[in-house]
Amino acid sequence: MSASTSAPARDRLRIAIQKSGRLADPARSLLAACGLSWRQSRDKLFCFGETLPVDLLLVRDDDIPGLIADGVCDLGVVGLNELDEQANARRQLGLADAYQPLRGLGFGQCRLMIAIPEEWDWQGPAQLAGKRIATSYPAILAAWLKDKGVDAQVVELSGSVEIAPKLGTADLICDLVSSGATLAANQLTPVETLLESEAVLAGPAHELDDARAGLMAMLLRRLDGLTRVQDRKLLMFSAAEERVDELARLLPDAEPLLRLPGDGGAVRLQTMCNGALSWQRLEELERAGAQGLMVLAVEKSLA
Repeated sequence: MSASTSAPARDRLRIAIQKSGRLADPARSLLAACGLSWRQSRDKLFCFGETLPVDLLLVRDDDIPGLIADGVCDLGVVGLNELDEQANARRQLGLADAYQPLRGLGFGQCRLMIAIPEEWDWQGPAQLAGKRIATSYPAILAAWLKDKGVDAQVVELSGSVEIAPKLGTADLICDLVSSGATLAANQLTPVETLLESEAVLAGPAHELDDARAGLMAMLLRRLDGLTRVQDRKLLMFSAAEERVDELARLLPDAEPLLRLPGDGGAVRLQTMCNGALSWQRLEELERAGAQGLMVLAVEKSLA
């Protein structure tokens, strides 16, 4: 594992994403929603930015942290589990941190968990002393075991971790869990969470000091605008003046009601709501005096 190197001065921002895999399509869609578009090379490994000087490099997910550390890429969309694993491995080698998560992206959620055979009676981490634990995340697991003061054997596997207890190569496992169906199929029960993971935008541990710094700031601002509106809805309605205070009390999770220019009579109002606006909630507002209720999806927002 190489040490961090200073990135060469460039005027184009370079982002590494998965070439294929569960994060590939959501990553492209998110970046496209930020106003980016590309022209793909013939080998389909590089995408040249057309709307902005922001290029994509299509690689394996486990290569992304190293590419950021070496300055080959400035940013990367990668699972927090992979980023944290390689960061822990660097620390165990005495290397300085070379990358950091900048933003959670709201997709690719999973958990890194300890899973034991169903017949075990779980008593806590101390029960793992002397056991063999199969995992594809040895650095995270080793750090967790050290933190818990548990002396156990870490058995590193690159795949098919869940079958290790059946094969006799391990007593239990530490693996990523999404639905839990794979664990159940192999008679395993998840008992301890080591990491809550999702796709993140990762960047260098140091700040950029050339033209890329402005591009990165712009991209982060656009990402913030997108993620901020994911669970937000614009609510518009009208009401009699004497009903406005009561309607505001029925919207405790919304921004203050904004009065819009009107032509007399009922007051025109709008607000930004966080979370779902169910039919039942709209009907409650209607009973309280709201008229012409309209819920609009928010596509973009800049603070």
